[in-house]
Amino acid sequence: MFYRHFLLLLVFFSSFSCYSCFRSYIITEKDVRKHYAHKPVRPTNTIIKNDTLSLGLASVGADTLPMLLLIHGAPGSCWGYMNIMDDPELSKRFHIVSVDRLGYGKSRMKKIKTVTSIETHARALLPILEMNKSGRKITVLGRSYGAPIAATLVSLMPDHFKELIMVSPVIDPEREKFYWFSKWGRMSVIQWFLPTSFNAATAEKYSHADELKKILPVWERLSIPTTVIQGGNDWISDPANIDFAKKHIKVKKAQFILLNNAGHMITYTHMAMIKEMLMKNALFSDRLSILAPQDLSVTDSK
Repeated sequence: MFYRHFLLLLVFFSSFSCYSCFRSYIITEKDVRKHYAHKPVRPTNTIIKNDTLSLGLASVGADTLPMLLLIHGAPGSCWGYMNIMDDPELSKRFHIVSVDRLGYGKSRMKKIKTVTSIETHARALLPILEMNKSGRKITVLGRSYGAPIAATLVSLMPDHFKELIMVSPVIDPEREKFYWFSKWGRMSVIQWFLPTSFNAATAEKYSHADELKKILPVWERLSIPTTVIQGGNDWISDPANIDFAKKHIKVKKAQFILLNNAGHMITYTHMAMIKEMLMKNALFSDRLSILAPQDLSVTDSK
């Protein structure tokens, strides 16, 4: 009996430790309601559905403006970019669309509990391109685990994108970080205590290095201006990821920014820099060269 109680306590505290370490990256519906309780503008919630999946989105700004597509990491949700969506100057320049990735928030793929394939995550976002009514190319920003998904998305439809921005990217297959509690998160008894988004993040983590190897050709195929921003004190994304980016991204208009004292959440701690970069981008909006319907199908994956 003693050992059974001890095991239950161990499971509980391990679950609590996993949750506590990443709780700041999870924004609940209650958090959203509280955040927008007294704000004049709240982003519009939309769900895109087809025979394969459901995609949850939050958007702000007129859909006739150039699209700024935001892709979160793991765990996370579309609400992880509230500070960008709340900025009145940015919402006057962009149709800002922040998406829940598959397995997070309101986004799901039918008959598949967790999706670990980077390419499948990217293909799942293709229907969002049809929301771009501006006739201008899209700027896409991906953070953390969302960065390789953003790059893969660009490689699938390069004519639809103007610029790729990767912040705190986890892109080097040899630099995947694991933590003391990572193995606990794979135990079904512990997963029972944790939110769905945490279990999805765990599944991604243990497949991520292999998935990054699969998309190695993506980096050389990038043909649009690309910016990589990395923090020197990032405990989630190894700072050496920027060296991987420099080695593999060969597009002429590429810039690599290392912020020595920054951590992982650069889109918050360095919002002014991100905003300035986006506002400059908005001044030079390229028109889409291809507006004809294209195959936006999503392939099945594990």
